[in-house]
Amino acid sequence: MILGVTGGMGCGKSTAAKGFELHGFQRVDADAQIRELILTAPEVLAQLRARYGPTVFSAEGMLDRAALAARVFAQVAERQWLEQLTHPLLFAEWRRLLAKQPEADWVFEVPLLFEQSLENWFDFTVCVACSPQLQLVRLEQRGLSRELAGQRISQQLPLARKIELADRVMWNDGSAAFLQVQIDTFVASLPGRR
Repeated sequence: MILGVTGGMGCGKSTAAKGFELHGFQRVDADAQIRELILTAPEVLAQLRARYGPTVFSAEGMLDRAALAARVFAQVAERQWLEQLTHPLLFAEWRRLLAKQPEADWVFEVPLLFEQSLENWFDFTVCVACSPQLQLVRLEQRGLSRELAGQRISQQLPLARKIELADRVMWNDGSAAFLQVQIDTFVASLPGRR
């Protein structure tokens, strides 16, 4: 069983994905893979340096992810270029993981699942949603300004559209326990589960 979990920024995708782990699912965080595997690969760093020069690197030569994010979220063409660079490497990593444990149950946390038309990777798609007001509060608690949060949210498919496209929607305006009850109920309904 392979699940794809998506939703808006700050809606609780990570919390939901961790909730599936409690049921034995192997969790894959696409953003963490980009940060830790893809954006540290020498060939990717070379491409970033060729395109942006030193502007997205620290004085010590390390990638400055905040500077890179400022560039790519400010211009759609730059975001698309970065996705074309990183996503094939990400998908290769997914294929490697799935081939390594083909019988495992998987939950993939994928912010741009529908934006990138990745539905065919998954047996079921789950959208974690919350009210726009709570979404902004959560993002501000993470240290994002309203302006930057709004800029990043605007780069994603509207939450209402993700809700329409998902096989299952989980509403996350309540407690973590309430979200877990929704996860438990959904997992119990999956084929081959009790």
